[in-house]
Amino acid sequence: MRNLFTTRVKIILVIAGLLTVALAIASGITNTTIPDLLVKGALAPFRAAGTALTSTAEKYYSYMFRYEALEAENEVLEKRIAEMEDVARQADAVSRENERLRQLTGLQETHEDYKMVDAYIIGWSSTDWENTFTINRGTAAGIQENMCAITANGEVVGLVTEVGINYAEVTTVLDSTLEISGTIATSGYNGMVKGGYSSGNESLLRMNYLPSSAIIRNKDQVVTSGSTVYPRGLIMGYVVDAGFEETGVAKYALLDPAAEISSLEQVFIITEYTTEVSTVASSTQTTEPVQAATEATVPAASEGSVG
Repeated sequence: MRNLFTTRVKIILVIAGLLTVALAIASGITNTTIPDLLVKGALAPFRAAGTALTSTAEKYYSYMFRYEALEAENEVLEKRIAEMEDVARQADAVSRENERLRQLTGLQETHEDYKMVDAYIIGWSSTDWENTFTINRGTAAGIQENMCAITANGEVVGLVTEVGINYAEVTTVLDSTLEISGTIATSGYNGMVKGGYSSGNESLLRMNYLPSSAIIRNKDQVVTSGSTVYPRGLIMGYVVDAGFEETGVAKYALLDPAAEISSLEQVFIITEYTTEVSTVASSTQTTEPVQAATEATVPAASEGSVG
């Protein structure tokens, strides 16, 4: 035990001596007194900690400043994106409008006798049996009940069934109450086209009363037969299926409507057109008699909903 204590004392003395020598050398080199060196050595860990804290604070401040700058920049970018999206929507609307006007120009060149009023759809009402929409034009624009609504491509949309000063309601071809006389363009077979009651095929039209001997092909085009409500040759749809009526006496055909009713934005109401008539003209049109099978310009609202 005595030897061990002696050894420890010796080690301590040796270390102390070495430290003294090291401090003396450092003092000579740095021109600093030994007490100053001891103070600096004792404070060194605290200085390191302070430096670390200062560096962390500076980084945090820089991060917060940068975060605020990024947030402000993000708000500016979001505003610009919203403005660009708005411009894109407007450009898309203008593009669609131009395309409709181009198609309308072609329609008017083909049917110079048509007088039309353009209108935008402002409301929809659709059930299993009813399919109507409201437009932003009415009697003030010359629209009356029983006038035909079409697309810029000359596709049948429906019939005006209610009208006010600045609005009108259009019953579409998909509505079960609307019947239109139609003709299969390639074969000349006639029938009555109606919508809304074929179970499982609510989006299709059904052409009834076709001859049992009729040859009906898929993609055959069906057009209006012509009347004082619907001009002749307006496109109603294309055959997608056919079969026999329950009685077996007549055939029917299912049609895919030519007009994409659900995606419509704008329609054109035919207010006047030229048609062939076989009776004396209505007194609301002219007081002079018109011979059979001659052309006469008639208002498009002189007949009921059955074309």
